[in-house]
Amino acid sequence: MEALAATPRPVFARAPPPALMAPVVFRRPSSRCAPLRASAAAAEPAGEEKAGDGGAAAPKKVLKKKPVYSMKKGQIVRVDKEKYLNSINYLSVGHPPFYKGLDYIYQDRGEVLDIRMFETGEYALIAWVGIPTPPAWLPTYMLIKVSYHLPLYSAA
Repeated sequence: MEALAATPRPVFARAPPPALMAPVVFRRPSSRCAPLRASAAAAEPAGEEKAGDGGAAAPKKVLKKKPVYSMKKGQIVRVDKEKYLNSINYLSVGHPPFYKGLDYIYQDRGEVLDIRMFETGEYALIAWVGIPTPPAWLPTYMLIKVSYHLPLYSAA
């Protein structure tokens, strides 16, 4: 046992394995395979000539149109009670009939925090002023814009 421990052994073999010594052969892709990248010349139509500034034409930028929203951020709104009670948003919550816990969304002011277009339409993120509840995403068709100069309640 001492004789085996006394003889030093190299960590790596001195000669590389035969697989590493084999020559590397680069093959052209067969005509059946689709090319991974299309060259710039192939992307251009045959009838057009390149620009005279060296041949490389600048790619055209495609600008996305900004969506036109029906409201602005910071707009003060209320929820239309008729539209909300007949919507899928109310039916998905499963409140009992004549539930009074949501009356603040019809009576109090809500502020639009964000507006986005989803697959189902335009939605606004609404936070109610002075009500300690989390904001809610509601469709904009059921929101009523509140004028800043008109009071929300009448002082009698």
